[in-house]
Amino acid sequence: MTKQAVTRKDVARRAGVSETIVSYVLNNNRYVEKGKRERVLQAVKELNYQPNRIARALKGKKTNHIVFIADNISTEHFSQLIDVMDYHAYSKGYLISLIANRNDDDFVSQVISRQCDGIIVSSLSIPESYLHQFVAAGLAVVVLQNRNYQDLTGAAVIHTGLYNGAREGVRFLAGQGRRHILYVDRFSTHGHFSGRGDYRLHGYYDEMEALGLAPYVITGCTSPEELAAAVAAYCAAHPVDAILGRSDKVACIAMRAVIDLGRRVPEDVAVVGFDNSSLSQYMRPTMTSIEIQRDQIGKAAVEMLEQMLNGGGVPEPRSFQTRLIRRESA
Repeated sequence: MTKQAVTRKDVARRAGVSETIVSYVLNNNRYVEKGKRERVLQAVKELNYQPNRIARALKGKKTNHIVFIADNISTEHFSQLIDVMDYHAYSKGYLISLIANRNDDDFVSQVISRQCDGIIVSSLSIPESYLHQFVAAGLAVVVLQNRNYQDLTGAAVIHTGLYNGAREGVRFLAGQGRRHILYVDRFSTHGHFSGRGDYRLHGYYDEMEALGLAPYVITGCTSPEELAAAVAAYCAAHPVDAILGRSDKVACIAMRAVIDLGRRVPEDVAVVGFDNSSLSQYMRPTMTSIEIQRDQIGKAAVEMLEQMLNGGGVPEPRSFQTRLIRRESA
């Protein structure tokens, strides 16, 4: 027996509201009292209702709307990346929105209900199950791979070079005779820290082990102050002669911490950041940084998404390499 598709009427009946209220909640275009809204969203989840797929089938046309999901939308890296994607998307007739990932059950339903055509994802913290749900909802999905995923069937993949970039950073520092290279992870108030699956950290570990060096990672900090204190404490007790930061920002915090200890940069401690942000260029000393090819990656993401939206199937993965931009800190 064929299972009938769930309708808005079913959702309304389960939630104990009218179909109009269901429509308001799913389209997010009218105020709905909190209790009713929560009942509608719970009914959507329980019934596995997929409004985006049904609405698009009824309309028979695209919305020309792309969503970009990132961890921290306030960073310069993501600002520059979406600027590139917006340029190429607009030239092809699409508008693009930037959304911060939220690890809660309502997030996927909220994104799908906006009836976008496709999604570009660059997020360390987003659960892989969310990506599967986006694909299952009929959305075109492109993933900028910054960590290891188990199965991205149905999604297009871009390898951004983070793993090899981290290895290159370690090799560069080791090539200067540095042997005690400290890795400094992000700080997060939401517990979003790096595991071995994170390509930057993975690359650091693998290259340190390949060179026969002992790795050590500063992680688990919830604020810049806590991070600086942790770096200072470790460097005061250990002969650290180099630091690789997960980003230019944390590398800058770490560099200030070692300078406050009376260490010289780069004579005593060399510092390398990640992302080649404007911060790395204007601080003193200027910071050596690993640059991600944002222009090429942003263009490729839009092109791959467009191919999927035009019925071309899931494109082959594309790969890009990072560049080490050498400055005064190393």
